[in-house]
Amino acid sequence: MQAIPALLGPTGSGKTLLALRLGEELPLEVVSADATTVYRGLDIGTDKPTPEERARVPHHLIDVLEPSEAMSVARFREMAEGAIAEVLARGRVPLVVGGTGYYVRALSEGLHELPPPDPVLQEALWRELGERGLEPLLEELRLASPEDARRVGQNPRRLVRALEVLRRTGTPPARFPKRPPRFRYKKLVLLPPRAWLWPRLEERARRQFARGLVEEVRGLLARYPEIPTALQAIGYKEVVGYLRGEYSLEEALERDIRAVKAYAKRQYTWFRHEPGDVTYLLKGGEAAYEGLRDWFRLHFGL
Repeated sequence: MQAIPALLGPTGSGKTLLALRLGEELPLEVVSADATTVYRGLDIGTDKPTPEERARVPHHLIDVLEPSEAMSVARFREMAEGAIAEVLARGRVPLVVGGTGYYVRALSEGLHELPPPDPVLQEALWRELGERGLEPLLEELRLASPEDARRVGQNPRRLVRALEVLRRTGTPPARFPKRPPRFRYKKLVLLPPRAWLWPRLEERARRQFARGLVEEVRGLLARYPEIPTALQAIGYKEVVGYLRGEYSLEEALERDIRAVKAYAKRQYTWFRHEPGDVTYLLKGGEAAYEGLRDWFRLHFGL
């Protein structure tokens, strides 16, 4: 089975720019594994590749959903595997790029075959989550399945889905049969020093606010006043609080910076335990590109 390359790593580690640069040299098409760039209109806060960049290097699974639509991991996998197959059929190389580790695991390790979501039960769980907080519900899942609790982490959406399955069936998601992956993957994981990444995360957050993130969120709220899941993404959630008058613009920026650093820490932990055929690159910037290029030559002959 032909191996599919995957470029992974924490937010801000340079995956998008590295993939664009590589794609201008090699016959690549990017298959995005990112839970937020799938949504139209979420542009500034996701640092989404511009239309001009996507014209130079084809991208898949970007701007494919409205913010009001739900993107499940099962739906992602179906769409991503379809895109990979299409790229291969054209004689080109699909490069999976992203930081949503759960999506990548679904592609490379397989996915548990769960029953369809129950919107009524999920709505009740969301209300319960708002009333009781995350930790009591996470403990309920942890008692039934430590594996699922580790996978869910601090992600409320994944917690609600896991508990919905557990309460409906009496069986936690990890005990359902797993559908095997369609493709085999070779993964390059960027783990640059935090001393290199942290200032870049701060600068990126300030740049996003300066580019008009508040105006972007205001426009999205006008179109989707019910605050869909997409607007719970880092950066968007903090601006929503500011627009509701809960705190100042300066506090929104500081909350954004704290949240993105906390997310990056969780990604470091996640990707350090990435299964399969994995190469780690502990560099950033130009050195990271040289390492990526060498890795491609070694493993794919390109």
